[in-house]
Amino acid sequence: MESDIFEKHKNEDTLDRQSFLERRKLIQPKCLEDPKLAKLKETLVDWINSTLNPEHIVVQSLEEDLYDGLVLHHLLTRLAGVHLPCEDIALSSPAQICKLEMVLEELDRRLGLQDSSQIKWNTKLIHKKDLLATLHLLVAMVRCFQPEVDLPSNVKVEVVEVEVSSSGIKTDVHTEVLTEGSDTCSDALGNAEGEDPIDQLLRLEAHKVNTLKKVILNFVNQSMSSLGLQVADLDTQFADGVILLLLIGQLEHFFIPLYEFNLTPVNHAEMLQNVTLALNLLTDSGLQVSSVEPQDIVSQDVTATLKILYALFRRHRGK
Repeated sequence: MESDIFEKHKNEDTLDRQSFLERRKLIQPKCLEDPKLAKLKETLVDWINSTLNPEHIVVQSLEEDLYDGLVLHHLLTRLAGVHLPCEDIALSSPAQICKLEMVLEELDRRLGLQDSSQIKWNTKLIHKKDLLATLHLLVAMVRCFQPEVDLPSNVKVEVVEVEVSSSGIKTDVHTEVLTEGSDTCSDALGNAEGEDPIDQLLRLEAHKVNTLKKVILNFVNQSMSSLGLQVADLDTQFADGVILLLLIGQLEHFFIPLYEFNLTPVNHAEMLQNVTLALNLLTDSGLQVSSVEPQDIVSQDVTATLKILYALFRRHRGK
């Protein structure tokens, strides 16, 4: 009996010591006034509200509106098509924590973060409305699910890391990166001189090529969404010129009469006619694309197709 009591007090003492050992990261107050950080927060709020607009969910504060898991759950559903078996609205704190654990576990898997050292958020931090952890999570989600979203670059904050233990309080100040500098492949391509950016792109590492192709694909599908059209394969679906013409019309805000092109081309000549019209329209609008002939697009030349789409992307992104 006495040994049981001793063990119980020993366990309670261990728990007390564990709860007393705490490490927290806090953004320096002066950094909260940084215009770059304010712009990042504003961009993320706008992104969330735009994504969840069909569900009439509106976020006003990253600190106050994400801690219960509802917004993150709906973002996961819309961005990844995942439907988790959890209640939509969790009212009690234990229910919110349970929901957050389920949502974050699935998000970490979708984000490809198998190494826990790469993860800068957890259930406890998000539920405690930790701004730093929330920002890291949302930036990671944007980079994974909608990389075409133009987040402010090179956003950094000074962070105070506080460690409280039985021996006292220890603090350390360091800089933490929220978004990288503007050296993404699209920016790097845009800064290249004397060389077509797509020619440069195709010499980059495969994952950078795929990243930019994904960005362009998302850009195309967002532009075509009002027409109820979706593109799955950039390499082949522009060969007949139909989607290319419709995309140009959407982006340049003009209507192309149906009698001007072949809506359902059945042979090479009709495809060539469509693509020739598309390239002429681009030239008339002042968009010059080097070394691309109509025949290149019809023959599914990937480099030529990417040159056209990248030129449209560069002109219209962020509009």
